[in-house]
Amino acid sequence: MNSDPGRLAEDRAAEYLKNLGYRVLERRWACPLGELDIIASEGETLVFVEVRARSSSAYGFPCETVTRAKQAKVIKTALTYLKAKALRPETVRFDIVGLSPGREPEHIIGAFEADGYTF
Repeated sequence: MNSDPGRLAEDRAAEYLKNLGYRVLERRWACPLGELDIIASEGETLVFVEVRARSSSAYGFPCETVTRAKQAKVIKTALTYLKAKALRPETVRFDIVGLSPGREPEHIIGAFEADGYTF
């Protein structure tokens, strides 16, 4: 049994996405720039999913913790992933899945854009 909270949250998010019809391609892909929690496809769209979990909502909701700095890090890591895999997807999207106890997952589709970056 895995007791790592981060991995458990990613497991829950991956299952949630699969139930929505996403195809999970990779999880926890890492490079020196950072880590991508979940890489999935929804139809022809390649989706990079940032997973956030909180043990309570006392200090806000999980999705609120994805700052501009974190967004930039995810985008740069996604660019590295695409280069490493020699992929040129037609459409790329960045989603966030937030998890809190006793609540349904909060899924923000197209949570942020990669303005100024070329894929």
